[in-house]
Amino acid sequence: MKDLKIFINLTRLNRPIGYLLLFWPCSWGLAYAYSFNEDIETFLFYIVLFFLGAVLMRSAGCIVNDIVDRKLDKKVKRTQGRPLAANLISVKRAIIYVIVLCGLAFCILIQFNFLTIFLGLASMTLAFTYPFMKRITYWPQLFLGLTFNWGIIMAWASITDFLNIDIFLIYLAAIFWTLGYDTIYGSQDIIDDEIIGVKSTSIKFKSMLKKFVLLCYVMSFLILLIFFYFNMNSFYFLFPLLVFFTTLFYQINIFNKRKPETCMEAFKINNFSGFYLFLTFLTLSL
Repeated sequence: MKDLKIFINLTRLNRPIGYLLLFWPCSWGLAYAYSFNEDIETFLFYIVLFFLGAVLMRSAGCIVNDIVDRKLDKKVKRTQGRPLAANLISVKRAIIYVIVLCGLAFCILIQFNFLTIFLGLASMTLAFTYPFMKRITYWPQLFLGLTFNWGIIMAWASITDFLNIDIFLIYLAAIFWTLGYDTIYGSQDIIDDEIIGVKSTSIKFKSMLKKFVLLCYVMSFLILLIFFYFNMNSFYFLFPLLVFFTTLFYQINIFNKRKPETCMEAFKINNFSGFYLFLTFLTLSL
């Protein structure tokens, strides 16, 4: 039981917001692809596969991140209780967990076509270099955006077996979305991060934090607006997109970098934002 609790804490399975934010972009790609191939059985089956893949890869990513950051995590109040930082588990065992989780994820990946398998394997470069980015650049949130939203392209390719400019537009919009919400998330640790010397957009733009997040969210909204306009040839989707943007704007309104609990509260709202946008994409197929 103790080992199970450590595993759950290590993989953050007790905090579903992480793997849900990895899954929702996948669901967008699947929902958009469904409008080209209205095979409901394949769509539902792939939804399940991508959800399981998101849980497995998010879990593996958390462990890799904690292995890389275990010495830094000891110096940050919010993370010093993590299993590796608290010496509750060995690095060797943690690596074994990563291998097992990635092995299970690979079993899911090979259920798809060759293009999707190729894209999935290519994403490993992003996934396993991201934990080092906070040491070399003030833009680790950008790398997270590139990594976390790659599932949009994979999900689209899994059904259509080709790539087009539209799916990359959605990917770009999602990157700005992630850049915004992870900057909010990083605002919890600005003081500790500055002390230990790691970088983030939260630190880089700390004097104009809300303006930067607003810019990211506006860019995401505008790119999605362009996508829906050219795919629907009307402004029919302006209202649902305004609702989506409202959920983002509300986050900016409530978070305060001096009150970490408000940053987490705002960050978690993105679970609803992602789910809502999934429903919006799904209506494109109806």
